[in-house]
Amino acid sequence: MSSQTVLPIDRNSVADLSKSRNEPSWLTELRLKALELAGSLELPKLEKTRIDRWSLDAYGSYKSPSPLQKLEELPEAAKSLLGESTENLIVQRDSGAVWKHLSDELAGQGVIFTDLETAAKEHGDLVQKHFMSVVKPDENRLTALHAALWNGGVFVYVPKNVEVKLPLQAIFFSDDSDATFAPHVLIVAESHSSVTYVDNYLSEDGKQFVHNGVVEVIAKPGARVQFATVQNLGAGSTGITYRRAILENDARIEWIVGELNSGNAMADTDSVLKGNGSSSDAKIISVGKSDQKLNLTTRATHFGKNTPSDMITRAVMKDEATAIINGITKIEKRATGANGQQTERVLMLSPKARGDANPILLIDEDDVKAGHAASVGQVNPEHMHYLMSRGITRADAHKLVVYGFLAPVINEVPLENVKKQLQSLVERKLEQ
Repeated sequence: MSSQTVLPIDRNSVADLSKSRNEPSWLTELRLKALELAGSLELPKLEKTRIDRWSLDAYGSYKSPSPLQKLEELPEAAKSLLGESTENLIVQRDSGAVWKHLSDELAGQGVIFTDLETAAKEHGDLVQKHFMSVVKPDENRLTALHAALWNGGVFVYVPKNVEVKLPLQAIFFSDDSDATFAPHVLIVAESHSSVTYVDNYLSEDGKQFVHNGVVEVIAKPGARVQFATVQNLGAGSTGITYRRAILENDARIEWIVGELNSGNAMADTDSVLKGNGSSSDAKIISVGKSDQKLNLTTRATHFGKNTPSDMITRAVMKDEATAIINGITKIEKRATGANGQQTERVLMLSPKARGDANPILLIDEDDVKAGHAASVGQVNPEHMHYLMSRGITRADAHKLVVYGFLAPVINEVPLENVKKQLQSLVERKLEQ
C-alpha cells in the first residue's frame, strides 16, 4: 500500500501564479503537467542514501523580488563573489532576478544572456524548444517538482561561430527561507561557438529551505562550453541539483564544480556524448562537516565514436559527515574508440567521518578504453611526521596534507577567480 504524496503547491496556485507572471500558455501547461507527474512519481533512488529521510518539504512560496538599483545594495557576502568585471552579470535573490546586464558588444553579436523567466516571454520559440529537454520532468518526483515550481534562472544563447571571451556570471542567493528558490539554467551553444559560464550559490546558516535546481546544456557541433559553479548554501539547507549536457559532433563540455554546501546535498552531473568526437571533462571537489550527508554522482554516457571523457572527484569529510561519491562511465554499443577515465578519492579527517567511493564502468562495446581509480582513507601519519619533523605545527601540517590532497583538482581550474573562491571556501570550512 503506497501513501499519498503531499505536494508543496496545488494546481490552482500554479495556474494563478503563472498567469500573474504573464507566462506563455505553453509554459503554464508544462508546469501543470509536471505538477500532476510529481503526484505520481517516486523520489530518486540514490546509492546508500535515504533521501526520503531528508527535509524535502520546505519549498516556500513565490515572492516577487524588488530589482536592485545598484550592485552596492547587495549583501556583503554576495558582493564578495563579484568578479573583476560585472559587465555580463545576472543576480537572483530568492525567487527572481534582481539584476541583469549584458554588454552591448555581445548583444550586437546576437548573444542572449538574461533570466529565464524573461527569456520565456521574449524568446519563447527558442526556450520552448530546449527547456526541460535534457533533464525530463518525468524522471522522478524532484525533477517534476522543479519543472512545476522553478523561478528566476538564467538563459544563455550563443549564435553560430561566436566566441564569448569573457565569462558570463550569475549569483544566486537566498536570504528568505519562506521564498521558493529553484533556479533553472539553460545554455544553448550553437555550432562552433564557445562560452564560459560561472555561477555561485549562497545562503546563510540556519535557514531551513530546499534548493531544487536544474542545469541543461545543449552544445551543437563543434561548440565549447566551460561551466563552473560554486555551491555554498548554509547549514539547514537541502540542496538538490541535476546538471546535464548533450554534446553533438566534436562538441566539448568542461565541468568545474565546488560542492561546498553546509547542509545535506545531492548532485548529479552528467555528460551525454551523443556525437562523434565529442568530449567531456569534470573536476569536482567537496568538503563535508558536522553531520552532513552528501551524495555526489558524476556520469559520462558515450554514444558517439571516438569520445573521450575524464572525471576527477576529491572529497574531504570531517566531524561526522558522510559522503557517497559515485563515478559512472557508460559506453554504449557502437561507441567505438571511446575512452572513459575516472578517479574518486575521499579523505576522512575524523574517526566518525564516513566516505564511500564507487567507480562504475558499464561497457557494451569491445573497441574502447576505460579505467578507474578510487580510494578512501585517513591522513597518512607518515606525512604528518615528515612535516612536523621540520618544525611545522600539527595543525599546519594537517592543513598542508589536506590542501595537497585537493590541489590536483583546484590547480587545474582554468578560471582564476573560481580557483580563488574554491581555495577560500575550502580553508573556511576546514577551519570551522
